[in-house]
Amino acid sequence: MTRDPLQIEFICPVPAEQQPCNEYTDLKESFFFGWPQLPLGKYIQKLISLSLWSSFLAGPIAAALFHPGKDIARFLLAGFFGVLISLALANLRLYLGWSYVRERLKAKKVFYEESGWYDGQVWQKPEAFLSRDLLIVHYQIEPIMQRLRKTALVLLSVVITSSLAWSVLAQLPPKP
Repeated sequence: MTRDPLQIEFICPVPAEQQPCNEYTDLKESFFFGWPQLPLGKYIQKLISLSLWSSFLAGPIAAALFHPGKDIARFLLAGFFGVLISLALANLRLYLGWSYVRERLKAKKVFYEESGWYDGQVWQKPEAFLSRDLLIVHYQIEPIMQRLRKTALVLLSVVITSSLAWSVLAQLPPKP
């Protein structure tokens, strides 16, 4: 006897908040984790706004290290490195969050907790669930992961370029 795939959902023992498909929905609807799925222009706007906010923290730290009136180039570059660190950490957090959900969706078996850490269970996904989840991974999550990898490459190239500029500045004597 074959069951309707929609009826299978009602016998799923995994709590709703731990079902990979629901975790995906929660992630894509969240404020921060929703950024990579935005249109490219809006995604870049989010990264720029994060850069501006992190500059409020990086600026005073850079000013404590290099006096802006005496060594403006090192001050600006140090502040820029601080902003890059915040962008890299945000990108890493986005990548890890999406990667976790991707792996849960791709898995044939789902680990879940019924009421706490001490009663973990494993549930074998029916083929209907697995097929649906693999479609989500392929068509929804992989483009997000690709965008995050590209963002990481851009950040890495900016870090390398900035490091080269820093090495040039290191050769110059500081102003008295």
